[in-house]
Amino acid sequence: MPNDFDTPIERRGTGSNKWSRHPADVLPLWVADLDFAVAPAIVAAMQERLRHPVFGYAAAGQRLRERVVLHCAARYGWSIAAEDVVFLPGVEPGFNMALKALARPGDGVVVNTPVYRPILEAPGHWNLRRVDLPLTLDGCGQPGIDADALDAALAQAAVYLLCNPHNPTGKVFRRDELVALAQACARHDTWIVSDEIHCDLTFDGRDHVPIASLDAEVARRTVTLMAASKTYNIAGLKTAFAIVPDADLRRRFEASRLGMVDSVNLFGLVATEAALEHGEAWRADLIAYLAANRDHLHDRLHTRLPGVRTTRPEATFLAWLDCSQMDLRPDPQSFFVDRARVALSAGSEFGDTHRSWVRLNFGCPRATLDDAIERMAAALDDR
Repeated sequence: MPNDFDTPIERRGTGSNKWSRHPADVLPLWVADLDFAVAPAIVAAMQERLRHPVFGYAAAGQRLRERVVLHCAARYGWSIAAEDVVFLPGVEPGFNMALKALARPGDGVVVNTPVYRPILEAPGHWNLRRVDLPLTLDGCGQPGIDADALDAALAQAAVYLLCNPHNPTGKVFRRDELVALAQACARHDTWIVSDEIHCDLTFDGRDHVPIASLDAEVARRTVTLMAASKTYNIAGLKTAFAIVPDADLRRRFEASRLGMVDSVNLFGLVATEAALEHGEAWRADLIAYLAANRDHLHDRLHTRLPGVRTTRPEATFLAWLDCSQMDLRPDPQSFFVDRARVALSAGSEFGDTHRSWVRLNFGCPRATLDDAIERMAAALDDR
């Protein structure tokens, strides 16, 4: 039986951050949190674990580690060992741990802008210099990286903090692009920390390529961060993992927990294992639904909000909308939440030069998405 992503699920009153941030009449399409019921296999696994009445501190078992190994081999053709996997309570703690481990105060950290706000803020937590490397846009509006600008940025940096698939643009870096990035990092002896949390949410037959899977030399200098959380809608269970093939680098990484990055949630480990072992059919249905939502949103924006420019994201469930032609005051995010009662993520969260942009989460039932589009269109018509 196909999974039902069309039926809205009432989330108010459940402790949902997404649905409690704004008043009840506001549709929340901001934070990267799906509005869908999780895969039945995950629910079943958690219910089975609940039969045991003790919920003490948890440790990832060998079975889960081997499941990650099998997942990487099957999905990405990437051969790793069970001991390469380090479990964490989130990807964000992971890239902060990595920056602490690999850079000294005053060192530079390259980030591609616009980008997810915790990535923008991470270098500042450790007295590091953020080196912005803006994504370029080709004639079709697709993001890319200029080779000369990349070399200039890496000359100032100890670490490249990569986000792939990219948040907020939804870009999936191609293998040839990743090879060029990795070669540039090797020339400048730069570490790579790669946030790949959206790696299993690619569209149109695209394959995600972990940058560390390119070859052993790239893997030696790379910390890769992944999770089942975005794909399988289990972010509240606070579980992620790093893949660090180099033993010395892994020891440095582990040592940077510094009493701040604790053990992993018991139920997050259970849910992650169930997702990787039994969740593929559900994921395939999800990808098909999200791709249809993406295309529906793109077409509806063209007809109902023609002043808003966007491209179809290659991954994630996030659309990056350029509202610069609309002159929305005081800014697009405020305009849409105040006038349309639709909450989007403000472009300024992804970099100071993107205040005329907003990020929209289309990981919701189609009816919710249509309601949001009509509200936004009506607000623009009433200006």
